[in-house]
Amino acid sequence: MTSLKEIDWERVAEELDAFGCAVIPGLLAPQDCEAASALYERPALFRSRVVMQQHGFGRGEYQYFAYPLPASLAALRRTLYPPLATIANRWQAALGIDTRFPAEHADYLAHCHAAGQLKPTPLLLRYREGDYNCLHQDLYGELVFPLQVAVLLSRPGIDFEGGEFVLTEQRPRMQSRAEVVPLSQGDAVVFPVNVRPVQGTRGVYRVAMRHGVSRLRRGTRHTLGVIFHDAG
Repeated sequence: MTSLKEIDWERVAEELDAFGCAVIPGLLAPQDCEAASALYERPALFRSRVVMQQHGFGRGEYQYFAYPLPASLAALRRTLYPPLATIANRWQAALGIDTRFPAEHADYLAHCHAAGQLKPTPLLLRYREGDYNCLHQDLYGELVFPLQVAVLLSRPGIDFEGGEFVLTEQRPRMQSRAEVVPLSQGDAVVFPVNVRPVQGTRGVYRVAMRHGVSRLRRGTRHTLGVIFHDAG
């Protein structure tokens, strides 16, 4: 796992501002990716399983972890949160939103739980040939942390082909813009859950973001999703 001290958070913030996403190369080592993928076959670790086709979400499936989270996942969620909270608070100010996020994830989770959002949201996703994930947002309740992280656990070109991570940006009175994010095994992409601020000629405006995964052409693709708010 990449040390958080090695992550260039200034670059991450700049790319999020400019493009709506930022890649953290090699956040997880290959052995960590393989260990995380193997958790999918341990149902006792999860609180629910979703088959996307049954809900019109796409094709493929995912499972939400139960509390207590695996120690490595809990540590990842806890340690990624503070630098992302700094970015999130700056975005809140730019959008004219008064709410601010506490510096520590445990304090933010306490707010979620006090509001009745008690269910953990980190998840493992599995795609096989022909599977895809429709464009969507991971909201889950009234309290929403503005940023989330997805880590590619499988090897492009070896374990699978296709299955690109896709973002769309719905700009006011303009056509939507798409961003395809190339990832290698262990890379993480940071992106907005819902909206982000964009500087325009007349000031800052709000842009709605959605994300998904294109059709898998071959093999199996696992992804770890790290969402920082809990669900109601």
